[in-house]
Amino acid sequence: MSAPLDFAGTVTLHTLASKILDGGRYGDPTERTLAVYTPPNAGTEPLPAIVLLPGFTGRYSAFLETHPWKEGAIKRYERGLIAGELAPAVLVMPDCWTRLGGSQFVDSACLGNYETYLVEEVVPLVREHHAVRPGFGVCGKSSGGFGAMRLSMRHPEVFAGAASISGDVSFELGYGAEFPAALRGLLDHDNDPAAFLDAFFANPTMKGDDHAVLNTLAMAACYSPTGPDNELGFELPFDLETCARKTGVWQRWLAFDPLEMIEDEEHQANWKRLACLHLECGVKDQFHLQWGLRRLSARLTELGIPHDHVEHPGSHFDLGDRYPPAVDKLARALIRTDS
Repeated sequence: MSAPLDFAGTVTLHTLASKILDGGRYGDPTERTLAVYTPPNAGTEPLPAIVLLPGFTGRYSAFLETHPWKEGAIKRYERGLIAGELAPAVLVMPDCWTRLGGSQFVDSACLGNYETYLVEEVVPLVREHHAVRPGFGVCGKSSGGFGAMRLSMRHPEVFAGAASISGDVSFELGYGAEFPAALRGLLDHDNDPAAFLDAFFANPTMKGDDHAVLNTLAMAACYSPTGPDNELGFELPFDLETCARKTGVWQRWLAFDPLEMIEDEEHQANWKRLACLHLECGVKDQFHLQWGLRRLSARLTELGIPHDHVEHPGSHFDLGDRYPPAVDKLARALIRTDS
């Protein structure tokens, strides 16, 4: 189905009945909308395709916002495109949201196999129905930036370029700093994560430390899922009474940290293959990701992995204007590579 949605280009809304997603522990839908933006006057010549990934608690639909006071990334991108400032690209917006606020775009025994879903169902559908070049780009902010890093590190044959905007990196600095706040937020629920989730599902609003709680539980569902016998479907990386780190569980989390993943020689080789690796963060990021990204960039330089490391004066929020230039950079790099 095509919908104008106040764009000069075309937004096509595909319905994808997934054979890979199974609903997970929390009964998420297996039929998902896949939104694809095609620029005006695109013609028949294949364009670069770039997958856009939202941050935690965000959904694909936010990219399509046209409200004058809170325009989404597509409207901002289209304005620059029409002005001749940005390169044309097909922009792909998959729905990987879950009842816990997100999937981190990974395969999880608790939430479902969203990494496989993207690689084996979303990308092939776009290739089948849209005129796109072979190598896709992937661009995201926060959790989406993490997804862009990890997906390109693991699947360079699919994602030939990546742009991370304030992506999760250095889990000790980011997630680790939130664990005490998460425990504090659980006090009103008898220190019981299941009780917190029951209350949240009944009335999904967040106040005080609720975001820290939900974020921590969601990350555990992604990074340390358990079997069906566990009530929650995941294990937390710290003790609920003392906040002492559970080393074994924490190591499972760290296996997903880009700062740790890059030590794998295959991942190093994969990132060296990319047409573009753009990494950026605001110097006032509230989740301490600026420091983690500096560490990652320094390590990439030591390893001889080409990348752009950009810092801007902003924080972790209100970064919608960061998408268009990142998309433009990816599109131009993918065109050069395919030429």
